[in-house]
Amino acid sequence: MNPKSLTFSNSDGINLSAHLYMPLDREPKFYAIFAHCFTCSKNFSAVSRISKSLSQEGVAVFSFDFTGLGRSEGDFKDSTFSSNISDLLDAAAFLKENYEAPKMLIGHSLGGAAVLYASPHLEEVSAVVTLGAPADPLHVKHLFQNSIEEIEESGKAKVFIGGRPFQISSEFVKDLEKKPINSFLKKLKKSLLILHSPQDEIVEIKNAQMIYEAAFHPKSFVSLDGADHLVSKTEDAAYIGQVIASWSNRYIESKQAVENDTKGNPVMVRLSKNQGYTTDVKTPFHHLIADEPKDVGGNNLGPTPYDLLMASLGTCTAMTLKMYAERKKWNLDEVRVYLDHQKVHKEDSENTDEPSAKVSRFTRVIELEGDLNQEERQRLLEIANRCPVHRTLEEDIVIHTVLSK
Repeated sequence: MNPKSLTFSNSDGINLSAHLYMPLDREPKFYAIFAHCFTCSKNFSAVSRISKSLSQEGVAVFSFDFTGLGRSEGDFKDSTFSSNISDLLDAAAFLKENYEAPKMLIGHSLGGAAVLYASPHLEEVSAVVTLGAPADPLHVKHLFQNSIEEIEESGKAKVFIGGRPFQISSEFVKDLEKKPINSFLKKLKKSLLILHSPQDEIVEIKNAQMIYEAAFHPKSFVSLDGADHLVSKTEDAAYIGQVIASWSNRYIESKQAVENDTKGNPVMVRLSKNQGYTTDVKTPFHHLIADEPKDVGGNNLGPTPYDLLMASLGTCTAMTLKMYAERKKWNLDEVRVYLDHQKVHKEDSENTDEPSAKVSRFTRVIELEGDLNQEERQRLLEIANRCPVHRTLEEDIVIHTVLSK
């Protein structure tokens, strides 16, 4: 089951709750730690979706609840920004002792500021990613601005953030005031990826600009146009995971591709209870996702099973034509195959109401680009009908299904 639930102790002996998202049936390319936003938790949708997306790209992601949040022990009112940074360092130590030292830190909102502070203390970390992060930790002060006077007078106050009650101490506020990011960003010496939405209404995009200008290269910025601060859209979270994974290929030394465990079979498919119809598909060295549209209960994160079936026919057709044209030394520059699938009645069917009266019909339209004469084009059309997948679909097919032991 992904994620795996874990517990570790911080430097104060407080047990913190964590999740570990592992790639499907393969050795991780590397490990990363995800620090959630201020007053969020590891179960927050953006954290879980981005972590799942990264695990599908071969990255193991460790997310945890800071002290006093989510299912972690301790009292939030006793925490400070410095204690959050300490929790991050303790999480990295746990990961290093029990699995492998993290090579990447990812932080959302105030968690983004926390990973910037923590990363210089972690030698093995070579890359840092911030998502909607403030350039100054004190930025979060505006979330409880109306309670500042009470906090200063009594030392603490109950505030509501995101509709939830939290007790903020004066120590938390004072600690935020002591942490200007500009003072150390130029000494970061880590690869930095800054992700921020121009439409972020909680942490304005000018914060991303300030972080970018303060840091030295290598640094990258990606605009999350249309996303909100909490990354509430599934497709935005999936995109963020893909961007981080792709970016990391340039800046993180990772293990070479290890063959997936498909138990000796060319394809393995997995669908878990809590992920709708989003289905993981593994071949020995590749991973992809199948899904269903949202209007039938899916997440629309990948092609449907019939889309994949048509894609199989289309790719086999294009490859077969390319191979044949190269062998003949014909000038075929490009092949485009358009496909559709329908259930239609047999022409000789007597009872059209019976299920057996219908057959699957694949419509395949082929476009050929290149300096080809009519005879060559006609021959390629004939060759298209000889592609292996085409022949397989026209055969009498037997599907043998058994339960594993």
